[in-house]
Amino acid sequence: MLVAMLLGGCGDKNAEVGKPAPVDPAFAHDNALWREQRLTELTKPDGWASLVGLHWLELKAHYIGSGSTSGIRLAMGPPRMGMVSRDGDKLWFTPEPGVVLQADGQTVKGRIPFRSDDDASPTVISFDDGKGLLTLIHRGPRYALRLKHADAPARLTFGHLAYWPADPSWRVTARFVPHDVNKTIPIVDITGLATDLPNAGAVEFERDGRTWRLEALGEPGRPLQLIFADRTNGRESYSAGRYIDLDVPDAKSEVVVDFNRAYNPPCAFTPFATCPLPPPENRMDMKVEAGEKAYVKPKPEASA
Repeated sequence: MLVAMLLGGCGDKNAEVGKPAPVDPAFAHDNALWREQRLTELTKPDGWASLVGLHWLELKAHYIGSGSTSGIRLAMGPPRMGMVSRDGDKLWFTPEPGVVLQADGQTVKGRIPFRSDDDASPTVISFDDGKGLLTLIHRGPRYALRLKHADAPARLTFGHLAYWPADPSWRVTARFVPHDVNKTIPIVDITGLATDLPNAGAVEFERDGRTWRLEALGEPGRPLQLIFADRTNGRESYSAGRYIDLDVPDAKSEVVVDFNRAYNPPCAFTPFATCPLPPPENRMDMKVEAGEKAYVKPKPEASA
């Protein structure tokens, strides 16, 4: 169905009157598959739509749970789950007696290290038969609990993703301009925290008679990411910009930038994410009418 919609929805700039412009079936099919995969990733049991909480750790120790007596009250999960404590630069989790939890495939029976997303193997504490997941994130000097649940209302009542018609002209081959090794760029997230992220280089391409340049995030020799803003933000597309994933530049220092695959950050779907925002260098004075539009939230059910 998605392929048919793409074939019927692409532009007709070069078509005869009354006839749509021909579209490469392979191009339309690939875009349809990408959109289906995008929706699947968002709405899987532990996808971004399952995020139900973000709780910053301000004290040396916090009792957590969904009950009213918890210092950090979770939206879902056991009324009394346990205690998160900090000892120097290490964090620990101690379960409440009798609560059924698992971490790293093992039943949690006592105090365990609580490893954050900085670690190569972050700790994932599961509950409610694996439907609920509690993790720890590290942002600058602060730590926070991130809570996901497969029964999150945002996941169970997910709206739909809207797109501009797939347009081959927005799939451009760009020049990759490498930076000096170990160069970074400050990226501010939606909480206001600035973090220096690896900035392997920039991509340059032509559009509408102009040369455009976007800074790429990532390390040399590895896949990259663009975080950009344009004149559709806050109107047709999400207000805080969009992302594009890039392959490793080829031997000719070229890389394909497909704006048809521009997608919204997690903050478009949940208030509990900490999304990086576009740097000033990546704010384009043009309308990128390609890729994912603003998220269409589900309509509230009419009262009986």
